[in-house]
Amino acid sequence: MALRHLTVHAHEQAVVHVDGRLVAVLDPGRYPARRRQVVTRVDVRDQVSTVAPQELLTADGVSVKVSAALTWRVADAARHLQVAQDPVAEVYLAVQLVLREQLAALEVADLLRAGRADVAAALTERARAVGEPLGIAVRAAVVKDVVLPADLRAAYAELVATRQRGLARLEAARSETAALRSLANGARLLEDHPALARLRVVESAPPGSQVVITLP
Repeated sequence: MALRHLTVHAHEQAVVHVDGRLVAVLDPGRYPARRRQVVTRVDVRDQVSTVAPQELLTADGVSVKVSAALTWRVADAARHLQVAQDPVAEVYLAVQLVLREQLAALEVADLLRAGRADVAAALTERARAVGEPLGIAVRAAVVKDVVLPADLRAAYAELVATRQRGLARLEAARSETAALRSLANGARLLEDHPALARLRVVESAPPGSQVVITLP
């Protein structure tokens, strides 16, 4: 179907072929149409792809389920269409393989503490290297979820609870020590100042009481 004009919208690029040959990659704007042209529109907005959870073994033999997410966009529309039939699937596969490699080198405790950032950095680096020849620019790759076996989750929950109970007991002991220290200081002060001790007795007597003080 012949077109008088071709409009490329702000969120896309248009790849133009004439008689099977690539003749242009058009940025947003309005262009005169060519005869026998075939136009393929490519969305260049940021997209998010989620790598489905995989059951993987850590270095200490714990089976965990891990998922990841990629933020990417098409950076070169022509390469995106011509180099691979499914370029996103190739980046997806690369991320899956890196996840396996990274978790095989990490113990589960390291993964839960600081290892996720290291794994995410490795995912991003590999995804960018694979995506660039395919016309894909990967902005970031992150470890989305780490799911532990039920028994290990229970053990970690008990560990956290035990740690919190210990902190509570420590705080109670500190408060009790501070109170005893305050009482000891007060007793010493009253012992050193008898007049202050007598005044304290007077102040503590209930209303209407008769206080008799014998002075030496």
